Parts: sequence; structure tokens; C-alpha cells
Amino acid sequence: MGRLSVRIIGFVLMAWSVAASALPGSAHAKPEKPLLAYAARIAGDEARTRIVIDFEERPEFSVHYVGSPERVIVDLPATAFGFPQEDLGARGLFSDIRFGAMDETSARIVLTAERPVQLSLAEVQEGENGEFRLVLDAEMATPEVFARLVSQQTWDEEARPDTSRSVSPADDGTFIVAIDAGHGGIDTGAIGAATKTPEKEITLAFARALAERLGKQPGVEVFLTRENDRFLSLSERVTLARQAKADLFLSLHADTLSQKDIRGATVYTLSDRASDRMAENLAARENLSDQLAGVRLKDEPPEVADILLDLTRRETQTFSIALAENVLKSFEGQIGLINNAHRYAGFQVLRAPDIPSVLLELGFLSNPEDEKLLADEDWRIKVSGLLTDAVLRYRERTVANGG
Repeated sequence: MGRLSVRIIGFVLMAWSVAASALPGSAHAKPEKPLLAYAARIAGDEARTRIVIDFEERPEFSVHYVGSPERVIVDLPATAFGFPQEDLGARGLFSDIRFGAMDETSARIVLTAERPVQLSLAEVQEGENGEFRLVLDAEMATPEVFARLVSQQTWDEEARPDTSRSVSPADDGTFIVAIDAGHGGIDTGAIGAATKTPEKEITLAFARALAERLGKQPGVEVFLTRENDRFLSLSERVTLARQAKADLFLSLHADTLSQKDIRGATVYTLSDRASDRMAENLAARENLSDQLAGVRLKDEPPEVADILLDLTRRETQTFSIALAENVLKSFEGQIGLINNAHRYAGFQVLRAPDIPSVLLELGFLSNPEDEKLLADEDWRIKVSGLLTDAVLRYRERTVANGG
């Protein structure tokens, strides 16, 4: 008997078997048609990672957290995974990703994390052509938050992800300001021309002084992205501010320039196009912080990378500009400013979509006069007071305008 005949007979027998199982009184119940997951993509870093899986039909799902090691488990009904394994390869927050059938009625995705995580978003979104996307946004969490997620869940009923933030900010109208001391740890930043003082020490000292002054104001709460000499990636800084539900984000720096005669403070806001060559070069140097510290960089698929970058909404950018203008108004006539003191460029650390953000160059460590001021405690106290006035004025006007 030829191979073709054998295949035909096999196909007939298989078809007969399927038809027989569907007849009344059949010994086997007809299994439900599995969902088809036909595409997947993942992008992210050590602070935030997004997973998107495309389905032909709407999937029901549940989420659980498991420790030792930290894992996120996503349970699905019977699902056929019709995309290559490498399309959902481990990256970002996850060191291992596995998926497949559990039995005839269920499937599971197991996400093993590099560090404690939580899902800030887990939902099914309907596409324009009737397809459905399961979107999972994971972000770093503290060990305490992850332990709470594990202890508070139950496996006896369908679980939905806890999307609360890692920090529990006040919900009584308190105005929260995130102060970000630039650089830290292995990333020293610029080095003082005369004293060889690293930028990371200047920014941390100033962040502490500003936090002390701002924290004394009624209705204001201060959050420091780092309180000691440790490295934080740019994404971690933004994520920490968002988890704290900050109303403002102030990133502090003190750079160097080849032109040693340039001195004074500068306020930067975000823009995809730099205001000038100096702003462009400064943004390029600051955005290299992750690479200098050995953070793994990846070429993201444009669609997912755009989602992760969360390009600043126009309204938020308007508030950022208003914040910058308030800072400059406080500084004018009190401390030195460079020409065109409000500039803009593509700073990664300013890309929070929902937090008005500015990057403040306090001065230049390449200039001897600026370097002396940056190390002076009295000057820090003075500038902290001016910045506090700017923040309070911004808050008053924003609240008055319904912001």
C-alpha cells in the first residue's frame, strides 16, 4: 500500500473518531475549541516590562504571584500558542518565560522575575479589526509589596491583579514632589575641575537640603528617588516617581562643559527636538548613564518601545513648562543663570507621561566659581529656599486652575 493511501485512510479514521466523539452518548466529552494566541511581543528593562499577546477571541485570565523565586502566573482557558518561543523570550524584568497547555481545558504562562515585581496593568484590549490583546505591564516592586501580593491572594477563586503602587502616598490632597539626585553608585557623573568632587555627591547633598526645606511646608510631601550613594537606572528613577504618584519630578544635576567660562543654572524640559546644540549634547551624555553603569540596552520593536517610553502628553508638557518658568522666576536676580536659561531636549529621565518634570542644572563643575558655590552649604540652603518658593507658587496656580 502506498504512502498516499495510508495517509488517506489515517485521515478518514481520525475524522470518524472526532465525529463519533460528538454523538450523543459518546464516552468522551467534546473538548472546547482552544483560543488561538497568534502573536506576542515583549519589551522593557530592569524597571518596567510590557508583554502583549494577540488573540483571535477575548481571553479570560487570572493572575497569581508565587515566591522563591518571584513569579507571576497567568492562567488562561485552553489556548493554542501559535507564535515562536523566541517572540516571548525572557528580557527586562523576567529571567525566564514559559507557556503551554496545562490540560485540555487550561493553559498557563509563567513569568519568572529577576527581582520582586507587580503588575501595574493587566487587561484585555479590543483591536480595531476585532482582535484582542492581553496586555501585561510589570514594574519593579519592593520585597514587602511582593510578599503582600502573595499573602493576600487566594487560589480558590479567580484572581485579578493588584495594580496598587509600591508606595502608598497620601490621598488627602497632599502635594507630592519627587526629588531625583542625578547619578550615583558606579555612575559618578561629572567631576569637579579643582576639587575632583563627583557630581553624584553634589546632587545628593542638594537633594537632601531641598527635601528638608520642602518637607516642612504644609500639605507637601517629599520623596527622594535615592537617599544614599547607589546607582539607579533612568527608568528606575521615573518608575519610582510614578509609584509614589508624584505631582512633580525634579531631577538635579551639575554637569561639565569644555567651555570653562560658561556658568550658571539652567532648567530643561522634555522635547524630541533639542533647543540647541548644548542641550542636545547634554541630553546625550545624561542618557548614556545606563550604559556607563553596565545596564543592558536592547533594540525594542518600535510599536512596543513607543508604548514603554510613554511620550509625554501635551497637557503634562504644558505643566512642565509652567514649572520651569516658575523656577526661573524664583532664580532671576538671586543666582546666576546662563543665557536662554530654559532649554529643552530628549532627556529620558523626563519621560514620565503623567508627571510634570524638569531637569535642573544647578551649575557647572567645569567652572571654578560655580564649583565653589555647588560645594557651599549656605548656597544650597539659599537655592533650596528659592526652589521651594517656585514649587509652592506652581502648586497654588495649578490648583487654582483646576490642574
